[in-house]
Amino acid sequence: MQTPVVQDPRAYLDQVIRERGWDYAAVSRMIRRNPSYISQFIHRGTPRRLDERDRRVIASALGVPETMLGADPQADDKKKLRKVPRLDVRASAGPGATAFSEFASDTFGFSERWLRDLAHGSPDGLSLIQVQGDSMEPTLSDGDDIMVNRNDGVSRLRDGIYVLRRGDDLHVKRIACSPVKGRISVRSDNPAYPSWEDVDVSTIAVIGRVVWSAGRH
Repeated sequence: MQTPVVQDPRAYLDQVIRERGWDYAAVSRMIRRNPSYISQFIHRGTPRRLDERDRRVIASALGVPETMLGADPQADDKKKLRKVPRLDVRASAGPGATAFSEFASDTFGFSERWLRDLAHGSPDGLSLIQVQGDSMEPTLSDGDDIMVNRNDGVSRLRDGIYVLRRGDDLHVKRIACSPVKGRISVRSDNPAYPSWEDVDVSTIAVIGRVVWSAGRH
């Protein structure tokens, strides 16, 4: 459904105030402004736009969409939060952690637009999991939350940090692609941990690319 808008919010506000049988001073007092504030807005164009708080109060009182009073037609989309599941699973940044469950234990809300930018498309494949271990220090620490894009896996594999499964263990590691097709290096950012060099990508399951992280420290 398209968000309703008008070309002249001032004329529209003037019309609705008259239809409701109100007056400019009453609307001005409602938003705690001087009595001539709304009259000046409608007839003199001062201010050029209603303050966001004032607009919200007036729109609510008049029972009209904020977009009819000059709000950004995409404002509602910008404010919508998309729920991203936090999976009951941990990815090891160390020796390896076994995924004991992949059911959502909670959900967190993020801006829909921000998630789409982060995922370079649909955010449907995004999920949050927790890092376990210190092999990705200082980039990722034990207990950090990471957002993984499951739609960005082996089919688009490139240099970056990924969650992957090797055997029964789940890891979060940095992948470096080899010039040889189908070969990669799997590395830890912490130099105290060994890397896996010249790995056949078919021997691991790439779960998804890490696109965001949040530290707990």
